[in-house]
Amino acid sequence: MNDQPLHLLLPGEGPLLINVPHAGTHVPGALLATMTAEAQAVPDTDWHVPFLYQHALPAGATLMAATHSRYVVDLNRDPDNVALYPGADNTELCPTKTFANEPIYRAGHAPDADAVLARRARYWAPYHEALRRQIDQIRERNGYVILLDAHSIRSEVPRFFDGHLPDLNLGTAEGRSCSPSLEARAFETLKRTTDFSQVLNGRFKGGYITRHYGRPQDGVHALQLEIAQAAYMNEAPPYSWNAGTAFPLIGVLRKFVDALISWRPQR
Repeated sequence: MNDQPLHLLLPGEGPLLINVPHAGTHVPGALLATMTAEAQAVPDTDWHVPFLYQHALPAGATLMAATHSRYVVDLNRDPDNVALYPGADNTELCPTKTFANEPIYRAGHAPDADAVLARRARYWAPYHEALRRQIDQIRERNGYVILLDAHSIRSEVPRFFDGHLPDLNLGTAEGRSCSPSLEARAFETLKRTTDFSQVLNGRFKGGYITRHYGRPQDGVHALQLEIAQAAYMNEAPPYSWNAGTAFPLIGVLRKFVDALISWRPQR
């Protein structure tokens, strides 16, 4: 059995489901003992992301957040380890290097193929079963569902991109994962801010969750928002919240969430 729940769930009655797959920091003790000292601090966590969306709960949104670290298993990766971005540097279903390209495991302790399969069955599959259950319930109740996959990353990660990442990175799998009118409304809302830079389908176009579950023809509209962490926190340990930038960002996200919730699919 798992040593603690794989996700936290705050259910709502509206059409919006906010999923945060990389906010977890828990690593089971036996696994933690095999990791390097740097990796044990889980530096590649999407720090504080659930708190950025707390305002969505009174508006009827459902919030689902992972409890386990992405180092245990990456919930936003293909279960068969198919690369998200062919030709680029991609992390695996069970990552073996940090974003800084340092080993996660002490010598001789990286997971082999059997260990990856075991983690997929123990952690990845149950989380996705729960996510699918929420999608189906919300769609049945509202007639459609908007899945917002919420992420953040350090603003400079040379392993994955050059230079400084825009603050707000909206991904819709090049328009395939949601209705064109929803994509337009979402991005127009982000573009109204002058405090934070934004891009549509730039370096981050949506991960496995956005691409797999986004089926607008079936009433499931998925978007991913990747936020540069410098926009709301201090990117160096202890990864503290920066109220001076976080509160203006929350104001933008409040309008963004309101735009998603007020959208209706065309009949």
